[in-house]
Amino acid sequence: MSEVVKLRRDGAVLELELDRPKANAIDLATSREMGEAFKAFRDDPDLRVAIVSTAGDRFFSAGWDLKSAADGDAVDGDYGVGGFGGLQELRDLNKPVIAAVNGMAVGGGFELALSADLIYCSEHSTFALPEIRAGTLADAATVKLPKRIPYHVAMDLLFTGRWMDAQEAQRWGLVNEVLASDKLMARARETARMLASGPPLVFASIKEVARAAEAMTFQDAMNKITKRQFASVDVLYDSEDNKEGALAFAEKRDPVWKGR
Repeated sequence: MSEVVKLRRDGAVLELELDRPKANAIDLATSREMGEAFKAFRDDPDLRVAIVSTAGDRFFSAGWDLKSAADGDAVDGDYGVGGFGGLQELRDLNKPVIAAVNGMAVGGGFELALSADLIYCSEHSTFALPEIRAGTLADAATVKLPKRIPYHVAMDLLFTGRWMDAQEAQRWGLVNEVLASDKLMARARETARMLASGPPLVFASIKEVARAAEAMTFQDAMNKITKRQFASVDVLYDSEDNKEGALAFAEKRDPVWKGR
């Protein structure tokens, strides 16, 4: 744990808090550190869920650190494992990730939130992709956003760089819930604990299939599932947890998940 990337472990839940005043902007060194933290989370069998949050309540993250860029950080430099912010390109991350957005999520900060599976935000949070005004591409958002919200709404944000408030974000399904600032982390932790008690092998299968299916037809994806050509599905179907789920249902009791 460093002064910038703060890690807190609560049972099977990892909390990663970015603390880089004033705007929680991400430079190359911070991105690499975040990537190593998320990689360790991915590879630790005792960790099942992660929460990503940032310090303060004004900025969730301003994204790419332009001051560091002016001092020599190259925009195409080494962001480390997982790409920018350590999360959006991290391969085989088959565990749930929750983003707790408190404040402005701008550019790469917005893209960091989009890299999570669930997004909770505070009532005063806002979202924007201002890259268009700087004559550049919001690359990850251009790929992801039209798949998350209606195409014409995504294009509006990308083409204009305008701000979207928390209420509009919830209306379009961009965020799961809008909460008071003082209730945000409590809600994220409540969900994380619930997910941590769930079946990790099923979560892994859900994430792998959903990720791969974005580039496949429905039938191709279904065929790959039934033929057990997804690694996580193959593991799941032969697992103790798979048998335990059916047995617990038949015995009308809560299942005991072992992750194997």
